[in-house]
Formats: sequence, C-alpha cells, structure tokens
Amino acid sequence: MKHRKLGKTGFEVSEVSLGTWQIGASWGSISEKDAIALLHAAIDNGINFFDTADVYGDGRSERLIAQVLGERSEKVYVATKAGRRLQPHTADGYNEKNLTAFIERSLTNLGRETLDLVQLHCPPTDVYYRPEVFDALEGLKKAGKILHYGVSVEKIEEAIKATEFPGLATVQIIFNIFRQRPKELFFHLAQKRDVGILVRLPLASGLLGGKITKQTQFAADDHRAYNRRGEQFDRGETFSGVDLDVALEAVERVRGLVPPNVSMANFALGWILQFSEVSCVIPGARNREQVLENVKAAALPAIDARQMQELAKIYEDQIKPLVHQRW
Repeated sequence: MKHRKLGKTGFEVSEVSLGTWQIGASWGSISEKDAIALLHAAIDNGINFFDTADVYGDGRSERLIAQVLGERSEKVYVATKAGRRLQPHTADGYNEKNLTAFIERSLTNLGRETLDLVQLHCPPTDVYYRPEVFDALEGLKKAGKILHYGVSVEKIEEAIKATEFPGLATVQIIFNIFRQRPKELFFHLAQKRDVGILVRLPLASGLLGGKITKQTQFAADDHRAYNRRGEQFDRGETFSGVDLDVALEAVERVRGLVPPNVSMANFALGWILQFSEVSCVIPGARNREQVLENVKAAALPAIDARQMQELAKIYEDQIKPLVHQRW
C-alpha cells in the first residue's frame, strides 16, 4: 500500500482507504458480522484511514469502527462528518451549539477524546459564506475536541469557497470517470492551498464496478432504488447523477478499455489515483471480499495516455452534458 499526505493534517494516509457509508445504512442491510470482518480486512491489508459520519445508521458505523479499533494496535485515522442530523437541514443550524453537540456525540460513538478529522456533511451552499461556522470549528479545535476540520461538498463552487478559509484541511468530493469536473480547476487550487482531497463514490455507486445491469434489483432501503431523482438527498450522490440507462451504455465503452486480468472496479479506482492531487480514494464495501478487491488498485500500473484520452472522450460524449454544469 502506498501513502499520500492528507493536506494540512500531515497524516500519511493509504491511497486506497475505506468509506463506511455501507456499514451504516442506505445500501441495503449489512450484518454486524460482515461489517466487523471488512473493517478488520481493511486494516490487515494496509488501509489506515476510515471515513464515516454520525448519520450512517444513526451512529452505527462510528460505533462499529470504535469496536474494531479497540481490538487493534495499528494507527488508523478516522474522519467523521457532522451536520446532517439537523431537522430541518438548514444553514442556520450550522452553529457552535449544534456542531459542539454533534461532535460530542461522535466522540462518544468513537470512544475518543479527540477526533482526527471532522467534516461538515454536505451543508447548504450558504454555509460556505458564513465565516462564523468555520470560527466555531476553530474553537472546537482549540478546545481539543478535534485535530482538524474539513468539508464534504456537492458542488465545485462549495469546494472552491471552502478553501478560502485558512484552517480548512480537507475537501471530500465526488470524482470518478463519470464526474470529471473537479480536475479542471479545483484540484490545482486545493494543492496550492495545501488542502487534502478525499474522493468519495469513486465507482459511481457501483456502476463502474461493471456488474450492474438494467435487470439489477436493489433493496428497498438501498439509495440506488429510492434516490435516483434526488428524492431523499442530492441526486448526484446516486450513480453520480447520471440516468441509469445512459450510464450503462457508457460503462460498456469503459469496459472495452480495461486491461486483461484487471477488474473494472480497480481500473476505475486506478484512474482516480492517476491524479497526484488526490490524497486518497475512499470506496465503500459490503464485505471483506470487496475490500480485498479494492486494495489491489494501489498496485496497478499507470493507465496509458491513449486510455486516458479515450476515457475523457467517453465523458465528453455521453456524460458531460448531463452532469458537468450541475455539480
């Protein structure tokens, strides 16, 4: 496993890390046994960074991580998120009182006195124009509740605006073969301002794993069944905002570029790791086998220039008109 620096945190994190949305909720049911097994498998295979959130299973993901890390001696950094517990989810709710309460809850769930990294969890755009929100995070940092803070964003505008706050350490953003806009301007800016980049949904909700078809049936509690038009949260979180039929056609073009003896999922993860500005990619997993498959991406050879050009063309031809201007 190779490591990369995570912005101002100075953490050296595994370039393939682990997102834990799946073991919390919204991806169908995952047993506690399977969740614990995949967390152990991640550590066993060199992953030293977990990304979670206080709303993943109402804290289930955080608590499972705490349970596993309590049984291990390895250093594993944990990033969590705060803000989506707000009802209603409004910019006014992102205040010192609420953020403090959310962070205290995560400290309890994770069994820690200090959180490694807290990210605002895809807040309304207006939050990025309120310095007092980031002042509150600075206060929590000075109080020893958190070591570093960042944001998880939906839009490029939000990512760029967030980097203007000097204390911001990281930005988590959707970036994959079907969501290429971040590399145009944001990546360079983040690198210039020493902001780490965490890439979420690298497989476009599993599309770029190459196993989803028109006949695939998703569980009722899987967001890929109930959020395709943004019914519950931002549409861009599901299949990167691309209509499934269009996406599946593009998937077949991508499949034609995948080298022999390489899985399509690893090829898609490898594409992301081509960009040096990326600190780490955080694919999720439903079981230990998926973790074992994901970590293989760290050992892939570089994707050649011709393949990169073809992947750019697939995006330009079929995907860009649908998503580029929206996020």
